Amino acid sequence: MNTGKSTTAIDPKGKLVYRKIAVITGVIFIIATLMGPILAGPLLPDLTGTDFLTLVSANPIQAAGGVLFSIIGYLACAGIAVVMYPVLKKWNAGLALGSVVFRTIETAFYMVGLVALMSLLKLGQRFTTAAAADRTSLQAIGNLLVSIRDYAALLAVFAFCLGAFMYYYLFFQSRLIPRWLSGFGIVAIILMMTACVLSLFSGNRITSYIPLAFPIFLQEMVLAVWLIAKGFNPSAIASRSAKTATNELL
Repeated sequence: MNTGKSTTAIDPKGKLVYRKIAVITGVIFIIATLMGPILAGPLLPDLTGTDFLTLVSANPIQAAGGVLFSIIGYLACAGIAVVMYPVLKKWNAGLALGSVVFRTIETAFYMVGLVALMSLLKLGQRFTTAAAADRTSLQAIGNLLVSIRDYAALLAVFAFCLGAFMYYYLFFQSRLIPRWLSGFGIVAIILMMTACVLSLFSGNRITSYIPLAFPIFLQEMVLAVWLIAKGFNPSAIASRSAKTATNELL
């Protein structure tokens, strides 16, 4: 006969699994958050000026390194939701799956932007050797590729906001992490979404709204450290396990 005691605690193997998921999630958060602005950013060419094609062609190896770091960071973006899915689905499978879908869409749009950037690398090489008469058309193509990259990035951030809001809401609901941390994450996502809307209607790059984007950067760094150091709240997991077991008995 089941006494009910086993439903209120997590077995050692289960604790180890949750601990591993928390640590891996924290590490992926760090990779996704730092790989772009810290490692890739300084290597990628500045596309804001009028002579960006010349700049792109000047350091192709450096730019390629930036693209490589970007690929790693963008794949990590999708990996965050994928790794957390086995945990979050216990509270709401639909929202957990939604976070995976939207963060995967985010990665897809970022990859579109990278394709545009890599095309600029080739275009820049042609631009520097082209005759003056051909440079106007090449410049127009370059401007189009820059626009594609900018709008792909904007759509990627929109998708990020939706996916991240879903798992921060689940964090807040489940108490897997402290509510002050998940609550700040929800606020930071709303600020990031505000930056996206402003960028969409103003025509400015999303990077023009750093003050609105910084809170989510800070949030994800704090969350990463928390997950690595503390992991998920064991009492929240035990409570959910007990509720699930009770429902199965009924």
